[in-house]
Amino acid sequence: MSSVKNVIKDNYNMMLLKDYLREAIKDAGFSHAEISKTPTGTRVALHVTRPGIVIGRKGSGIRELTEKLAIDFGLKNPQISVNEIEKPELSPSVMCNRMASHLERGTAFRRATMWTLKQIMEGGAMGVQITISGKLRGDRSAFEKHTAGVLPRAGHHAEVIVAEDIAHVTTAMGLIGIRIRIARKENFVPEFELKKAKEQKEKPKQVKVEEVEIEDVKVEIVKVEGKKDTAKSETEVIELEEKKMEKLETLEEEEAKLK
Repeated sequence: MSSVKNVIKDNYNMMLLKDYLREAIKDAGFSHAEISKTPTGTRVALHVTRPGIVIGRKGSGIRELTEKLAIDFGLKNPQISVNEIEKPELSPSVMCNRMASHLERGTAFRRATMWTLKQIMEGGAMGVQITISGKLRGDRSAFEKHTAGVLPRAGHHAEVIVAEDIAHVTTAMGLIGIRIRIARKENFVPEFELKKAKEQKEKPKQVKVEEVEIEDVKVEIVKVEGKKDTAKSETEVIELEEKKMEKLETLEEEEAKLK
């Protein structure tokens, strides 16, 4: 097999693997996976919002996941490490999944869009753009694009600062696509910077690394210190957000008041 075919096959297998992880550990707030080959096996770094859900009770979840990666996806001796995401609101993958869950539960698409936009900006983003397309209202497909803050569209800054992800959700009206682009302030490198402003920069948060051995399976857990979150899973996050979302006024409600 030629080198080109090998590259295509590897990329296709990685795509299938990431699609599986997105669905299998959805409740853990899966963002992305970093896969690298080492002399002793394959290292898989999972970035999630709830590491405990991935590990499972007495390591049952991590054992099943390790077997699945080895048997179904052919990874040689997979070594899984679980990394906790510091700011879920600045992860396009997490916010795409949350918005898709809201739409699946019957929330109006514009209300879900405005809420997601608000959450991302309050999380410290420099800018955000949400594009939602598909069967939004009637039989014809349509799309809406909502933007807040400063979001570079092209050039070097757009490549460095902006991260994006796409999710699809099936509703009663039909298939809807969600695309979220987020510009992060910490990735922005200004051409000129004052010394005082540079000294006043916040120190990076310390992370706590734990290595747990569960029945001959070593799991590395990276947790962010000082992070407080009452919800135990992504499902609880969605339920809490739906209650808060009821107070959010959309453009349609403002138009109705003006009539």
